[in-house]
Amino acid sequence: MSALKYWLWLAELRGLNNQTRLALLRHFGTPEDVFYADTGELLLTEGITREQALALENRDLSAADAILADCQRLNQRILTIQDAEYPGRLKNIYDPPCLLYIRGHLPSFDEEAAVAVVGTRGCTPYGVACAERLGYGLASAGAVVVSGLARGIDAAASRGALLAGGIAVGVAGCGLDVYYPAENRGLYEDIAAAGVLLSEYPPGARPDGRHFPVRNRILSGLSVATLVVEAPERSGALITAGTALEQGRDVFAVPGPIDAPASAGCNRLIQEGAGLVTEAWDLLREYAERFPAKLHREEAREIPRTLGYQARQKKEEPRLVPPSASAAELGLTDDQIVLLRLLDAEEPALVDDLIEQSGIPTRRVLSALTVLEVDDLIRQHSGKRYTRIVSLKE
Repeated sequence: MSALKYWLWLAELRGLNNQTRLALLRHFGTPEDVFYADTGELLLTEGITREQALALENRDLSAADAILADCQRLNQRILTIQDAEYPGRLKNIYDPPCLLYIRGHLPSFDEEAAVAVVGTRGCTPYGVACAERLGYGLASAGAVVVSGLARGIDAAASRGALLAGGIAVGVAGCGLDVYYPAENRGLYEDIAAAGVLLSEYPPGARPDGRHFPVRNRILSGLSVATLVVEAPERSGALITAGTALEQGRDVFAVPGPIDAPASAGCNRLIQEGAGLVTEAWDLLREYAERFPAKLHREEAREIPRTLGYQARQKKEEPRLVPPSASAAELGLTDDQIVLLRLLDAEEPALVDDLIEQSGIPTRRVLSALTVLEVDDLIRQHSGKRYTRIVSLKE
């Protein structure tokens, strides 16, 4: 922990950019050595300016200590570029972040077929339906779905991955405790439970327009491919696609109507050589031999019609559920049966308690709860707590 304060000092020191920090690490080896170097030694670093060397004379560690305290309070940990767990795939891009804040369980990215799914915030119902379906298909076939946590396409793809019981990864352009946009707070919590949240910004860092294009290099850097689901001609998603190409990654896109402004960027990407995707395996077949133990075409599934965006948009009468019914009558899976029997009709239960009591992996618990809620068999309360609406007959 004591060494981390020097990492945080270097990462948060004003007047430096990430490339300067990386150059200092190459020259000195560790942030602690940078901290104790004098100005003459600092000026020997390739590319450093006198102004930057003078900025490094600020040896105040109070901000670093405050961040360490915040991370402990918020259950976040810090991963540095010199840690063995730091993904080699990300380390090898031009401008890797010196450190990452992490909440959740970090997958072994170098062994995963991770796919960044991006698109416009101002998406259409077509785009949302495609993103959910593809996120679900990618995750069910064994891929890791990476998103930027934005409203629209990013959120829809993440929801699809979570519904499939897969691993979702969210890369934020702010502190992991800030929840931007606010309506995605529940999504943040679900991803932290079933996958991992990442940011190069410390707790409390507010969203800033400059952060998001910078964040995009992490999305594509963690992934073997970037999939653009819906994007107009001017879109941050196209910036991510361009960054992916610069990093030597593959780019795929979902086609849209030729007269749809929201699909103009995707259609142009396809014209310029991006892979055309209409289902998850269109993309994953390119990596099946590279990740034979991870990807399985026979497991790539379509999102159930009762769960998709289009189904939720239908103006239908609420489902009439009897106060008690058998598991067979309700068409429940084994996971859903276990969870429904653990839930009480009056006292809400926390997700963490359900995970502990059931012994079912977190991703499967979240997926089963989502299906039960959509089917009006359970009710969600504030704080991700649940009660049952129907009781099971023995």
